[in-house]
Amino acid sequence: MDDAKLKELEAAQAGTGAALARVAAIMARLRGPGGCPWDREQTFDTIKQHTLEETYEVFDAIERRDWPELKDELGDLLLQVLFYAQMAADAGYFDLKDVAEGLTAKLTRRHPHVFGNVEAETPDAVLRNWEQIKIEEKKRKPKGESLLDEVPRSMPATLEATKLGSKAAKVGFDWPDASGLFAKMDEELAELMVEVEAKHKENVEAEFGDLLFTAMNLARHLRVDPESALRRSTAKFRTRFAAMEREAGGSEILKQLAPEELEQMWEQAKTVENKA
Repeated sequence: MDDAKLKELEAAQAGTGAALARVAAIMARLRGPGGCPWDREQTFDTIKQHTLEETYEVFDAIERRDWPELKDELGDLLLQVLFYAQMAADAGYFDLKDVAEGLTAKLTRRHPHVFGNVEAETPDAVLRNWEQIKIEEKKRKPKGESLLDEVPRSMPATLEATKLGSKAAKVGFDWPDASGLFAKMDEELAELMVEVEAKHKENVEAEFGDLLFTAMNLARHLRVDPESALRRSTAKFRTRFAAMEREAGGSEILKQLAPEELEQMWEQAKTVENKA
C-alpha cells in the first residue's frame, strides 16, 4: 500500500481520531486532580478483573448477533484500554500515544504483503509470514528459561492449555494426529474412575485436570475453539432447561418431579429444539 492510499484512509478516519482523543481526555480528567474518586483509586490489579468480564460480554453480544449491544460492549472494552494507558501515563511508563504507535509499527511490520514487497495471496500464506515475523521478533528479545514462559499463567485455563500444547508441538512434542488423543482420553477417563472409586479427593481433581488438558489438545488437533464450543453447549443447556421450566410451569414444580420425568422432559426439549 503506497503512502497516498494510506493518507487517504487516514483522512477518512479523522472523525474517529477526534472521538478517540476526546474519550482519552475524559479518562485523563476522571483520573486527574478533582476527578472521580473511584477512578482515581483504581490500580492495574483492581481493573484487570473488569477487563475479563468485558471481554466475555463482547463474546456474548457477538454470539447473539446483537450489533447495537456489541457497539456498547466494545466501548466498555475500549474503556479498559484507556484506563490502563492512563494509569501507565500517571506512573510515567507510557501513554495511549505510545500504545497506538507501537500497534501501528507492529501491524505494518507484520503485513509486509500489504505495506512491503512480500507476496501472500492466501490466508495460509499470510499466517506463515506472520509466524515467521514473530519468530524473528522474539529472537531480539531476552529469552525466558522455557519456551512455555511465553504463555501467561493468568490466562483462562482452557486458553492456557491450548497454547501450551501449541508451543510444545513446535518442538515435536505432540500427538501425530487426533487418533492418539482419543485413546489418551479413554486412558485419562479410566484413571479418573479409579480415583473416584477410591474416593481420593485430591487425586480425583488431578486426574480430572489431566482429562481436561487432554480434551484441550484434542480440540486443538480438531481445530475447534474449546471456549466457543463450550459456550455453544452452555447456550443449548440454557435453552433446553428453560423449555423444561415452561413445560412444567416453573422451576419449583421441576423440584417435585422424579429423575425419570426430568429426563423425559429433557429429551422432549431436545426433540423440539432439533425440529426448530
